[in-house]
Amino acid sequence: MPRHINYPDLPISQRRAEIAAAIRDHQVIVLCGETGSGKTTQLPKICLELGRGIHGMIGHTQPRRIAARSVAARIASELKSPLGAHGIVGYKVRFSDHTPPKALIKLMTDGILLAETQSDPLFKQYDTLIIDEAHERSLNIDFLLGYLKQLLPKRPDLKLIITSATIDPASFSEHFNNCPIITVSGRTYPVEIRYRPLTVDTPEEVDEDEPTLLDAIVNAVDELRTNGPGDTLIFLSGEREIHETADALTAHLGNKADILPLYARLSNEQQQKIFELSSRPRIILSTNVAETSLTVPNIRYVIDPGLARISRYSPRTKVQRLPIEPVSQASANQRSGRCGRVMAGICIRLYAEDDFASRPLFTEPEILRTNLASVILQMRYLRLGAIEDFPFLQRPGGKLIADGYQTLLELSALDRHNNLTPIGRQLARLPVDPRIGRMILAAQHEGVLDDVLIIAAALSVQDPRVRPLDKQQAADTQHALFRDEHSDFLSYLKLWHWYQDNAKNLSTNKLRKLCEQHFLSFTRLREWRDIHTQLLEIIDELNLRKQGPQHAPRPKLRPLKKKPHPPQAPAPPSSAPPTHSTRSPS
Repeated sequence: MPRHINYPDLPISQRRAEIAAAIRDHQVIVLCGETGSGKTTQLPKICLELGRGIHGMIGHTQPRRIAARSVAARIASELKSPLGAHGIVGYKVRFSDHTPPKALIKLMTDGILLAETQSDPLFKQYDTLIIDEAHERSLNIDFLLGYLKQLLPKRPDLKLIITSATIDPASFSEHFNNCPIITVSGRTYPVEIRYRPLTVDTPEEVDEDEPTLLDAIVNAVDELRTNGPGDTLIFLSGEREIHETADALTAHLGNKADILPLYARLSNEQQQKIFELSSRPRIILSTNVAETSLTVPNIRYVIDPGLARISRYSPRTKVQRLPIEPVSQASANQRSGRCGRVMAGICIRLYAEDDFASRPLFTEPEILRTNLASVILQMRYLRLGAIEDFPFLQRPGGKLIADGYQTLLELSALDRHNNLTPIGRQLARLPVDPRIGRMILAAQHEGVLDDVLIIAAALSVQDPRVRPLDKQQAADTQHALFRDEHSDFLSYLKLWHWYQDNAKNLSTNKLRKLCEQHFLSFTRLREWRDIHTQLLEIIDELNLRKQGPQHAPRPKLRPLKKKPHPPQAPAPPSSAPPTHSTRSPS
């Protein structure tokens, strides 16, 4: 443990004695801090000074992997400790564990902490837990808060700190028996809000010459450039929109600015580029990962189209979709606040002021708009009782609950009395949707486990085949190499074997370039491989391997009619392979 801990000049640093006293005197506190208050990076250090982290680690959760890594690096730097390996600060995200043996502080995603309930139901490895960005109200956060409410009486030595932006902190306090709330102001500068709506009143008014969202973004960038130097943060709804906007801005600005993407599935090396300042103005194109989870430095301007992909499940159609919807007032305010950190800022909203006023105050919690089959399954596996009796902050509706039970009954995960079956216990161990997990268990009985594991992993990530708007025909031509006329699932197998064969023989850089030539996302292919590896490990732990044939004959690549340029490109197909995934691109 460091002998002396230094604190930077942040608002939370001025209140650390009060915060430390609250942590010492109460089992649970809610820390409500505005953007720029320093709550995320300084709270673990305050806990260290209190002697926390000695009899168990200080566990610190973040909603996203990129935030867990970057916050861990920042805390390690301030404590003058190496990150991971031989230091006292580590992090764990899916597929990557950098927690040193003598760690005092462990950053992780809330999904990792939730998964640890299976192996460590009392969280004995921790003496303090910090649930950060709780206002996001993701399914993982709501489930963790309900779980911790039941756990705390069994662990009186465990301290819980819930942090939130200035978004309804009273609900968290009430959930934990009116625990104290400490509010820390942010170090912010004034932000000018400009409304530049991109709307038409009636369908009859739509014109081919009507400006598009890309046009509006380019115009907003030009407007902001007249206000002086400074970096710009543009919020977009997904990876595809980011790449299209990057192309448009590059064509418009040339080398006058550095245009950088930011989303959760970028490699760590690419994500780190946003922290590197440049002699040229920077334009950061980000999903909502930059809304609260991650602070992009030196931002003076924000452009907000006011849209995001919001996951929604329909019990009627049994489909989880990712429609693009207007963000809430709270999200819009969080976005505008990102440009008031270092100087007076300007936020251009590409919608009308009365549109903003008509939006809901807060984003609807994920638990009220998601398929609950996985939640019910985990609750049965962990013996947490019925979902109807679980202490959620907001209980989901009856239709969603009934649909979750019905889905598990159809999968044979529950019996008629809603008791967990042997199949259900196996499904609860698999880190995929229960319906995909059921495919894996059925494949074991049918003797096609190896092939279905590949397909199941593919269905758990966003489709790696990409089709840019301006290059759809070229993408279709390249994707035809993997197309199977009889089955989209066999198309996945063709793509998998092509990727695996090339991965064995090519360096990472050459493999990345080859994927780009074939209009494939290298990042998604790597995530597909990682999930497949994880599934293989769990299959072995469950001893599900079966003697006999484990896979069908390997599908052949579509033969080429001619040899076009580049050499790998096959003849064009009659149609593009359909996409399948509804997972969030942030």
